[in-house]
Amino acid sequence: MTSFLDFWYAHSPILSILIPAFTGFMLILLGNPGSGALKHDWRQPWRRGISLISVMLGLATAIAYLIQANTGKIFVYQLAEWSAPFGIVLVLDRLSALMLVLTYTLAAPVLWFASKEWDERGRYFHAMFHLLLMGLTGAFLTGDLFNLFVFFEILLMASYVLLLHGQGKARFQLGIHYVTINLLASALFLIGLGMIYGSVGSLNMADVGRLLPTLENDQHRLAIAGGLLLFVVFGIKAAMLPVGFWLPKTYAVAATPVAAIFTIMTKVGVYAILRVNGTVFNDQLGQTIFSNYLLPIGLITSLYGVIGALAAERLRRFVGFMVLSSVGTILVAIAMFNTPAWAAGLYYLVHSTIIAASFYLLCGWITSQRGAMKDHLKVAPKMKQDKVIAMTFFLIALMMAGLPPFSGFLGKVLILQATANLAAQGWIIAIILIVSFLSILAFTRVGFILFWRATTPEDNPKEEAYIAYQDLPEQAPARNDKSVYLLLVGLIVYVVCAAPILNYVEKTALQVSDASLYQQRILKLDGHGETISVQPFDPHYVPETKYNGEMVDPNAHYIPYIISPETLKGEHISEFKQRQIQGQEQQQHVENAQLKPMEQ
Repeated sequence: MTSFLDFWYAHSPILSILIPAFTGFMLILLGNPGSGALKHDWRQPWRRGISLISVMLGLATAIAYLIQANTGKIFVYQLAEWSAPFGIVLVLDRLSALMLVLTYTLAAPVLWFASKEWDERGRYFHAMFHLLLMGLTGAFLTGDLFNLFVFFEILLMASYVLLLHGQGKARFQLGIHYVTINLLASALFLIGLGMIYGSVGSLNMADVGRLLPTLENDQHRLAIAGGLLLFVVFGIKAAMLPVGFWLPKTYAVAATPVAAIFTIMTKVGVYAILRVNGTVFNDQLGQTIFSNYLLPIGLITSLYGVIGALAAERLRRFVGFMVLSSVGTILVAIAMFNTPAWAAGLYYLVHSTIIAASFYLLCGWITSQRGAMKDHLKVAPKMKQDKVIAMTFFLIALMMAGLPPFSGFLGKVLILQATANLAAQGWIIAIILIVSFLSILAFTRVGFILFWRATTPEDNPKEEAYIAYQDLPEQAPARNDKSVYLLLVGLIVYVVCAAPILNYVEKTALQVSDASLYQQRILKLDGHGETISVQPFDPHYVPETKYNGEMVDPNAHYIPYIISPETLKGEHISEFKQRQIQGQEQQQHVENAQLKPMEQ
């Protein structure tokens, strides 16, 4: 047991990425025939079993991470034993642990629902689902800006395939738009990274945040410009205005379980804004971005989303606009740039993600019982399960509109409380209250069309309408209703356990705002107590490798501090390099001895 715990603590951050990665590769190797043959394929039960076991294992791992992170300690995993900023690190703190638990809490019921029927409508559904989880977990855990880009691309490539799952003209058309927008965002991401690396010489988040204030004026401006480009990219991912118009239509055409899991993807953009601007640009620039740009953008996004919901002609687009509005509310909380607001925003983020996913699942249930009308907001005959669907819709409406006593109401109250002493307090309170009121009107309109004005079904057996109505299913699609109930019960538990959860998110906000703690935990110190970094950046420096022979390395004295003692004694460190390390260490001891009398 002790050996297992030692292994767990030594490798815990990477396990959350490896589980979905290996599962995805295993499912691809298992093969996948055409979608028409999946129902009778002998490997389909194996795909479902492997997939569900992997998700449950991922959920258990995420919960274990949350327990670890709740101690307040930041866990750092050094890939290939290379310390930051020279190597890539994964960082497990309160924020990343919270996002991992949210991801798997959503993924488990969605995959359970999809494994009954939806996974038979397209190839490699389970493999792409797990590659999406790999990208999500990697984005939440990485401490490197370039690897944030890499994991973004992994989750986006998986999302391209999942968006087309089930095929169809509308999915293909909007899939092209979705791919084009994200390719443009990826190009801007790379340009921004290049500007930051060209001016700072590092892409490690902690190192960039430490070095940014020390740059010369021109370099500092270039790094700021790169940071603003990243801000635009994260805004596209989060679907904030004016770069978020793509979301309602795109999510509306996705398959029901795909739309449900996609609700976490907008939160990746929100997470990146909070993480990068809270950790890297945690200075006057960060506050300027939040107050001058993000706050009005968040207010406008929230208001635009609910107005779009009022005018929506289809139920799925209605949900998409409500997701857009909730993203705006979260951005408003982040833009306040104080820990109470960030804590409130994180609490509301969890609520908005789960309630949006449950609403998309409900859309699948409603569509199955409305026949040719599907999710069009037009009067149609009563659904065969109209009472239970109406009650479920009513409960979702109360939660999503932010009415008491549910978590949406509590989250908005906490955001309003955090506006104290802010210059824009009046605007924030007014917009949030207006959005809440318009949300109630929007849900009332939808409920009035779907339930109150629903007509009596045709009772004449000779009419085609009677035959069409009788062909509709008597019950919800397999596991559809149960998956909705699971998510709603989770939200009820979420508000019942609000006290410990609020305590956790408050500590999370404090930890995120403390950039110096993040730097101290990730970056190493040399023998002089100075932070080991890439500065001063020398473009002509070429380290010694086995390909270019023996070369004098002026940075050899850093090696004992950035690799483990076992590796230092290994065969990969040449005798020539060992002599350099020992010689430079002796030289430093001499210099320190000469400096001591002067210090006294």
